[in-house]
Amino acid sequence: MAGIRSETSPEPIGLNTAPPRSASVLGVRVDCVEFTQALARCVTLLGADGPHNVVTLNPEFVMLAQHDSGFRALVAAADLVVPDGAGVVWALRRQGLENVERVTGIDLMRALCVEAARLGASVFLLGAAPGVAARAGRVLQEQIPGLVVAGSAASTPAPEHAAALCERIRATGADILFVAFGCPAQDFWIERFQAETGARLAMGVGGSFDYISGKVPRAPRWLQSANLEWLYRLLRQPWRWRRQLALIGYLWQVVRQPQVDTQD
Repeated sequence: MAGIRSETSPEPIGLNTAPPRSASVLGVRVDCVEFTQALARCVTLLGADGPHNVVTLNPEFVMLAQHDSGFRALVAAADLVVPDGAGVVWALRRQGLENVERVTGIDLMRALCVEAARLGASVFLLGAAPGVAARAGRVLQEQIPGLVVAGSAASTPAPEHAAALCERIRATGADILFVAFGCPAQDFWIERFQAETGARLAMGVGGSFDYISGKVPRAPRWLQSANLEWLYRLLRQPWRWRRQLALIGYLWQVVRQPQVDTQD
């Protein structure tokens, strides 16, 4: 593994690196973080003995966990669970937890790539359609001077492909692994196989490679700020309507069960 340059501070200057406070939304664990704290925590984990993983929790994930105990346990055991979804932030804030903000997977991924370049760490992009991960890697290198993309691969989360993929990733010495298989496949893949890849930090990033590569346009900034990115995606990808139905059940359950239990 390439490792982090020893002469470079492993922590972003001025960021809070303490373990975040955790809470639960409908019984699903989430960490109460703002973006800078989430990024700092990732960098701290990167500098520690691994493997460590990050889950980006949105309302769909929360609803999935209601009937998938394995996924709920996976989230509970993650090293960091960020509130990726306005609905999750809303559920936390309505309980009086103010120091939280939406931490999207794509934004955290970009910020981690900036830190990787600063620290001399390398990244590997796994998943998406053929050619998309490679293109996303090139775009990131164009945008972030000094970023080392150790490699990329399309592939699938099928277990029969895992051994070859893990060997390939380990051979590159990648420090950070971004996996775009979609939820929950990407998160279960990380849980099962990350240790074999040698990567110290791994995160499921959903459709981030599609957006970074330019294959799929991201919502305008003003829609993101208005927490309407989901609507933009739905208009461009109508097949998502079935997934959006979960939001109705999520909102109803949160209103019925407003209390968020904090955890030590």
